[in-house]
Amino acid sequence: MAPTHARRESIPGAAVRAARSNRVRIIGGQWKRTPIEVMEAPGLRPTPDRVRETLFNWLGQGLDGMLCLDLFAGSGALGLEAASRGAKQVTLVEWRGDPCTRIRRLCERLGAQSVEVLEMDARRALAQFARDSRRFDLVFLDPPFGERWLERLWPLLPAVLAPAARVYVEAEATLTDLPAGFSIDRSARAGQVHYHLLSWSGREAASPDPITQEER
Repeated sequence: MAPTHARRESIPGAAVRAARSNRVRIIGGQWKRTPIEVMEAPGLRPTPDRVRETLFNWLGQGLDGMLCLDLFAGSGALGLEAASRGAKQVTLVEWRGDPCTRIRRLCERLGAQSVEVLEMDARRALAQFARDSRRFDLVFLDPPFGERWLERLWPLLPAVLAPAARVYVEAEATLTDLPAGFSIDRSARAGQVHYHLLSWSGREAASPDPITQEER
């Protein structure tokens, strides 16, 4: 298992309260201050403005040339923040149709040609990206809590990670016992949300198609 020694920080409860509103905003870059409407839906928990500000401070603000993936796009806030800050390509994956429609409309209004929105399940998306040999420099993982998503996704991630990729993870508890190749660079907490920035130092792994015959 990879070591999980990392600097931890705390964020005031105001950051969590921001997530309960029906609007967040892009913090920096070319679309700074652009509001993003957040629909009410089970499991949809947009990353608060303050938390995103902290994350992109960790990342160093500019994301020029990076290929980014958000597997649980929800409102689109994380991916659009990355695109606003110069990411070369941002792929947003969301299984629900209504959030996808909202994100696409906002992208059209912004002229966000670097943003791709895919309506599909996270595991199916990873399987497709692996088959297509797509690799990402930065991956956002903000899954619904209490559904053991991280356990299902860890084995599938290496096949889509570029060398020295970073992975941002939100979870209901501090991450421990990470799979080999992953280590925590930074971590913090906002209310009940624990968030982490991981580094990938492992080798690319061949990943089997995670979709069983019963699920097709």
